[in-house]
Amino acid sequence: MFNYKILAFLLICCLSTSYIDLNAQSDIVQKLEDISIKETRVMMPMRDGIRLCTDIYRPKTDGKVPIIFSRTPYNFNSWGDGEERTRTRQRAYEAVKRGYAYVVQNERGRYFSEGEWDILGTPVTDAYDAFTWMQNQAWSNGKIGLQGCSSTAEWQMEAATQNHPALAAMVPQGFGAGVGRVGGLYEQGNWYRGGAHQTLFSAWLYGVEHDKFKPRIPTGATTEDLNRIARFYDLAPENPKVDMKKALAHLPFSDFIKNIDGKKEIFDKMIKRKPNDPAWFEGGIYHDDQPIDVPAFWFVSWYDVSATPNITLFNHVRKTSKQADNQYLVIAPTLHCRYTRATENTIVGERSVGDARLNYDEQIYGFYDMLMKGESNDFKTKTPRVQYYTMGSNEWQSADVWPPAAAEMTTFYLNSGGDANSLYGDGALSSTKPTTDNPDDFFYDPMNPVKSYGGNVCCTGNAIDGGSFDQRPMEARHDILVYTTEPLAEGIEVSGFIESTLYVSSDVKDTDFTIKLIDVHPDGSAYNLDETIQRVRYREGYDKEVFMEKGNVYKVDLTPMSTSNFFKKGHSIRVEISSSNFPRFTRNLNTGGDNYNESEGVIAHNKVHHSAEHPSQIRLPIVKK
Repeated sequence: MFNYKILAFLLICCLSTSYIDLNAQSDIVQKLEDISIKETRVMMPMRDGIRLCTDIYRPKTDGKVPIIFSRTPYNFNSWGDGEERTRTRQRAYEAVKRGYAYVVQNERGRYFSEGEWDILGTPVTDAYDAFTWMQNQAWSNGKIGLQGCSSTAEWQMEAATQNHPALAAMVPQGFGAGVGRVGGLYEQGNWYRGGAHQTLFSAWLYGVEHDKFKPRIPTGATTEDLNRIARFYDLAPENPKVDMKKALAHLPFSDFIKNIDGKKEIFDKMIKRKPNDPAWFEGGIYHDDQPIDVPAFWFVSWYDVSATPNITLFNHVRKTSKQADNQYLVIAPTLHCRYTRATENTIVGERSVGDARLNYDEQIYGFYDMLMKGESNDFKTKTPRVQYYTMGSNEWQSADVWPPAAAEMTTFYLNSGGDANSLYGDGALSSTKPTTDNPDDFFYDPMNPVKSYGGNVCCTGNAIDGGSFDQRPMEARHDILVYTTEPLAEGIEVSGFIESTLYVSSDVKDTDFTIKLIDVHPDGSAYNLDETIQRVRYREGYDKEVFMEKGNVYKVDLTPMSTSNFFKKGHSIRVEISSSNFPRFTRNLNTGGDNYNESEGVIAHNKVHHSAEHPSQIRLPIVKK
C-alpha cells in the first residue's frame, strides 16, 4: 500500500531545501546591495569597435580601489538566481567587503558581448583593452588582479604575456586549458596528451558553443536596453541532453558533433590539427617561449585533467620570470575546480582522503592585499612556496620547490614470466633489473577498448566519473597488464613527477600505450592516482610521425604523471599498462591513418618487453625522511 505520509515528508523536505537555497540566494543579493555600487551590462569597447558586456560591483566609497577581474565564457547575465549568477554575486560580495571592485565580463561573442566567439581564439588584445579601460576609471587605483577557474582562468597566462602595466596579480585555478606547449609537453590546451586526443573539449564544445543562428542584440544597444531585455532573455541556449558515453563512441570521430546535432564549426577545425600544427601557436594559448612577469598564485588539483602541465608551467615561470619570487602554488586532492568543496572527510570518487580543507580566501586575499593595496602583511612569511596535499597520510605539506628537495628518483622495473595479463597474472614491480626477456603481450581491439574508470578528468558529461575508484573490476581484463610490488615493509611517500619508459613492439604501424599508477590496499582494493598515454608515432617528437615496423622493439618515454601519495606499510605499488583508456582519450584505430576520419580499426598484437637490454620501468620520486 502506498504510504502518503512518506510522500508528504519527502515533499516537505524538498520544499524546505528549495526555500533554504532561495533564501540564501536572496540573502547574498541583499548583502551585496548593502555594500556595493552596482553597474550591470556596461558595454566595454575594444579597439576594433566590438563591445563586451561587463558587470561592475564596487565599494561605496569615494576613494580609489583595486580591481579583481574575471572574464568568462559562462552565463552570469540571468535576471534570476541561476547557479552562475549566484556564484558571481558571492565572489563579488567577498571582493567588495574587502575593499575591491569586482568586474566580471563575458568573452567576445558570448551572451550579450558582441563579436564572434572562438575557443581561445579571441584577440588577445581584448584583455589588454579591458585592462586599460579599467585602469582609467575614476574609481580605480590602477591595480588589477585576475581570478577564475577553468575557462575563466585559461586566458590569464596569455594575457599576462602582454605586459600591461596595470596587471598586478593573477590567481589561475585549474588552468590547463590555456597551456599549449611547456617543458616538452604539447597538450595544446588539453586537446592532446602524448599525441592522443583528450575528448573533454569535444564534449564541452557541444554544451557551450552558441549557434551561428542564435538571436543577436542589434549593434549599438545601450546598457539601459540590455538591462531591460535581460529581464526576459539571457541568451543562454539549452541544448538537448546527450548520452556522452554513447556519443563519444561514434565513428568516424570527426562526425561526433554532427552526429548529436551540435554546432560543429570550431570542432571541425580543431579535430584536424596535429599536436604541432601552427594554428595552436596563434590566439590565446600560452607557450613557453613567452615571458610571464606577473605575480601569480597557482592552484592545481591531483584529480584534474592537467596536473602535470600545470605544475610544469609553475616551475617554468619560477625559473624564467622577473617576478619569480612572487610565484606560489597550491595542489589540492580534488577534482577540477573543486578546491573549496573539500570537507572534514573529502571523498574523491570512492576514496576518502581525509580533511583536505584549506583557508583559500584568507591566502588569496593576503596575496592581493600585498600586491594591489601595497599592504605590508604577513603573506610572504606565512605562505609556503608550495603547499601540497599528500593522500594516504592525508595531510597538507609544504616545500620550497617541486618536487620536494628530498625526493629521489627510484627505479622500479617491470618483470614477469610472460603472463602479466590481468590482476591474476604474474606481473611484478621491483627494484631488481630483469635479466631475461619474457615479454608480455595482449591484443588491443579498438572496437572493445579498455574503459576509462575514474581518473584525472573533467567535462565529459556522463561518460566518465572522475576521481579514485577501486580498479579491480577493470584489472580482470586480459588486455591490461598488471605489475605489483610486494607489500611494503615500511611506508613510502611518492611526491613529484612520475616518469616511465616502455620497450614495446607491435604488428601494426601505430598504436597507443597507456599507464596508470595505483595504490593497492591490504584488502586488495586498488585506487588510481594518475594516468597517461603515448601515441607511438610521436615517440621521437611532435614535429614528425615515425611509424613502427613489425618485429622491431621501440623505446617509448611516456609523458610524466604527478601525485603526492603515501603508500602505507602493507600497501603495494602497482602499474597498469594497456593500449586504450576510452573515452577519456580517443581510440587509436591502429591503421597508421589520421584516426579522426576513420570508421574501422584493426586489432593490434602489442608486446611490452622487460630485460637487461629492454628494461621497461617506472621511476618514482620517493621522499626521504
